[in-house]
Amino acid sequence: MKVEEATKIADKQIEKLAAALAAGQSEALKQYFSSMSRMYKYSFRNLLLIFSQKPDATFVAGFNSWKKQKRWVKKGEKGIVIIAPMPVKIEQEKPEDPEMVTRFRAGYVFDVSQTEGEAFAELGSVTGEPGEHLKNLKALIEARGIALSYEADLGGADGMSKGGAIVIRSNQSSAQEFSVLVHEFAHELLHHGEVEKQSKTVRETEAEAVAYVVTEGVGLSANSASSNYIQLYQGDQDTLEMSLAAIQKTATTILSGLFPD
Repeated sequence: MKVEEATKIADKQIEKLAAALAAGQSEALKQYFSSMSRMYKYSFRNLLLIFSQKPDATFVAGFNSWKKQKRWVKKGEKGIVIIAPMPVKIEQEKPEDPEMVTRFRAGYVFDVSQTEGEAFAELGSVTGEPGEHLKNLKALIEARGIALSYEADLGGADGMSKGGAIVIRSNQSSAQEFSVLVHEFAHELLHHGEVEKQSKTVRETEAEAVAYVVTEGVGLSANSASSNYIQLYQGDQDTLEMSLAAIQKTATTILSGLFPD
């Protein structure tokens, strides 16, 4: 498959998501966020490609990456197409100073269910408590220079993002505290500065989506029954695409900090 064909598949998936949201159906987007929580290092367009080809994928990697983990692709399994960056050296007048540019090619990955071999430890072993992830999340926030404090009463809110400071309501369960902290951290990373021009509805939905992805990513059960992801669609497919890209980038930043290589 060529890059152009793969790009068309991703574009078609965006169209399907937009159409579903326009029709008041958010289940497909929720499934997409669940995929993102498990495969957050892939770009949002590659996630769309993976999701469109294998909706039940839980963790994907390339053929050689699986071999390094002593797992092998089962005979007859069909690869999942993604768009892979490829650095290319462009020769200049001075050979010692070549220019590097990035081009793209179609690549293939395989889901863990398509492989066999040694046991595979999936991301996020936590079930009901965040454990060390809560402490590590606080360290990430501190490393960004964001002040974190607690108050007994926030006027009905569980947390607040103030642009350089986060305030959390005290006496929450550790699981709830983790989710609220991610939500407010997402606001800090996404919604201060020029992006404040977005509506409050979109900002809150984006932050809640990041919280869902990260919470699921560490193995906690993310309760998003009250989350209306339909609100990400404002009648404009380009705006939806921008939101999905921002959600993926922010969730990746947080999860990469919680699970450093």
